[in-house]
Amino acid sequence: MTIATGRAQPSRQTRSAEPGALRQIWQHRIDYAYVLPSIVVMLIVIAYPIYYTIDLSFFKTPPSLQLRDKIFVGMENYGAILQSDVFWRVTWNTVVWTVASTIIAFILGFGAALALHRDFIGRGVLRAVLIVPWVISAVAASYIWKWIYHSDFGVIGAVMVELGLADRPPNFIDNVNTVLPALIVVNIWREFPFAMIMMMAGLQTVPDQLLRAAKVDGANAWQRFWHVTFPHLSNVSTVTILLLAVANFNSFIIPWIMTGGGPSNASHIWITHIYELAFGRQRWGVASAYSVLLFIILMTLGYFYVRALGGNESKDRGT
Repeated sequence: MTIATGRAQPSRQTRSAEPGALRQIWQHRIDYAYVLPSIVVMLIVIAYPIYYTIDLSFFKTPPSLQLRDKIFVGMENYGAILQSDVFWRVTWNTVVWTVASTIIAFILGFGAALALHRDFIGRGVLRAVLIVPWVISAVAASYIWKWIYHSDFGVIGAVMVELGLADRPPNFIDNVNTVLPALIVVNIWREFPFAMIMMMAGLQTVPDQLLRAAKVDGANAWQRFWHVTFPHLSNVSTVTILLLAVANFNSFIIPWIMTGGGPSNASHIWITHIYELAFGRQRWGVASAYSVLLFIILMTLGYFYVRALGGNESKDRGT
């Protein structure tokens, strides 16, 4: 008597009868026909501009020439960028802008989420009020804050003079030393509600059973937060920080509307400098080289973002 053990293995005839990749594509040709228009649009509006920008970064495009008369210079644009003093100044501004805005906005958003996670009277109203900076238009917010910072008519300067903190209204956005911190304050004010929303959603996933068990075991509020709440928020915290970093690296509206990169390039970040090079000075080749470097940095951040999302999905499947 023969006893069958394990799972039956498919025969060679069965394996050979399985359709190949091309046959599967042909069998699902109707399905692919539905998504083909979307693929074509993506190639036109995403793939081709990326290719054209990379190609243009190897050419010199003086303002006196038309784009069709561009001159091939190889890696000269990249070398000129790395040897430029403006590049390092703009890079430093971008690092300070991105790191400070991301970290402080996340900390404020996390703190607000912890405060609003408790039940108290008026919590819904307070939530709505704190979300306002993130909901309103960035253009409108930039003009509002530009008037708030105004040296003659600004609210902050008038209050400081009335309180005796200054003899005359300070000049925030026209001062080389204060313009970047002033813009970072505006950016943090507008972005921390996003971090608050993300962390509030994460707090909803923390098991109450673990918190109650830790409390029964004698853990105080800080120990419950550090050993129970915070570990459960590690993945959503990583995703939130990466999203904030990408948004800040690409942030254009606030610095451009409020200062235009001035004074003396003190508030220029990469994205505003690229815009000025391309549309202000018509140095398309150098601007394209800048864009390629920016694309590489953002793709790196995007890689870590996808890794973080993959970690979340693996954890969810494991649980």
